[in-house]
Amino acid sequence: METLYHETNKQIQDVQSRMGRLETTDREYIGLLEEELQAKINQIFRHLERLEILASKEPPNRRQNAKLRVDQLKYDIQHLQSGLRNFQQRRYVREVQERERDELMARTFTTNDADTSISIDETLQFNTSLNDAHKGMDDLLASGGSILDGLRDQRSTLKGTHKKMLDVANMLGLSNTVMRLIEKRAFQDKFIMIGGMLVTCIVIVLVIKYLS
Repeated sequence: METLYHETNKQIQDVQSRMGRLETTDREYIGLLEEELQAKINQIFRHLERLEILASKEPPNRRQNAKLRVDQLKYDIQHLQSGLRNFQQRRYVREVQERERDELMARTFTTNDADTSISIDETLQFNTSLNDAHKGMDDLLASGGSILDGLRDQRSTLKGTHKKMLDVANMLGLSNTVMRLIEKRAFQDKFIMIGGMLVTCIVIVLVIKYLS
């Protein structure tokens, strides 16, 4: 499991590094880069499915920690997958806006064109709608980022709680061991006391018999 875990973690870091170059890549290569990133993400998801199976087969004392590590990888790659999809959507909206603007600029207008004002109004209205959609998408992304931050904080809290529970369990285990030792010692002392009393009684009987 450790080998596959480290390999998957390395692939996630590679995807994250490549995604940082999306904004600076030339248009003619951006589609190819997106395809490469998606292929790597799909491969990572397959690795995670295998890791979940392996984590469930870990010894009980290591199983919970193994599942937490796999969940962290799953969270990271889901975050990268969402980032890639959001970038593709923004790129699509931007390309549509540029294409509409180029078509509008390339159009030849005449003074007798009765549909000129209507066409311009429709184009402006379409661009306005696209801008509103783009803004709404940005707001949605910001909201999603806040939700992800909240989930990350909750995960940290749960990890801390889990650690405290393990500490308490270990402490209780130590306390039980001490109690068992005390009970065992008390049981031994009881027999020693009874034995001492018997020996004392025998000595007294022998002394009385001897003096008589």
